[in-house]
Amino acid sequence: MTNYEIHTIDTAPDYAKQPFAILQEAFGFIPGVAGAMANSSPLLNSFFSAFGHFRGAGTFSPAERQVLLLSNAVANNSAWAVAFHTLEALADGVPPAEVDAIRQRRLPTDARLAALSALTQALITRRGHLDEADTAAFLAAGFDRNQILEVVTGVAISAMTNYAATVADLPLEDRLLEHSWNLER
Repeated sequence: MTNYEIHTIDTAPDYAKQPFAILQEAFGFIPGVAGAMANSSPLLNSFFSAFGHFRGAGTFSPAERQVLLLSNAVANNSAWAVAFHTLEALADGVPPAEVDAIRQRRLPTDARLAALSALTQALITRRGHLDEADTAAFLAAGFDRNQILEVVTGVAISAMTNYAATVADLPLEDRLLEHSWNLER
């Protein structure tokens, strides 16, 4: 069980109140990871700023963004994040079979989603050292070279949430229980 307070809109420090209101509006609830991250102003504010740019100014569709974030969660073995991004991926139109593939550490069958998932996982497992085959497959799927840097942003954002969720040992919210994931290997 977590040894961090999971803040709510009522218990959040002042610096978290506005981000929490925006999260409540966007998701209909405040994700537990945000509640835990609210114990650190630098973490919450850095995440919130970066995610706002990633989501608001990014070039990936909502479904592609969720494939990227779910791939990160699986690569980082973050059970809370896998459950959360499963819920979000399904809501953003990622076909259930593609979501299941990523959760089972396989690539989606859709070539574009597979290239995005593979590049994301390669960035994490190789700590940014992509080889030409990784880049070529990503570009061949219709992405451009600048979007590799956007994937780097998604990987960085996921590191904040995935690590915070793991360090805080977050319990799953009721709405995430049906998407629980037990470090399937």
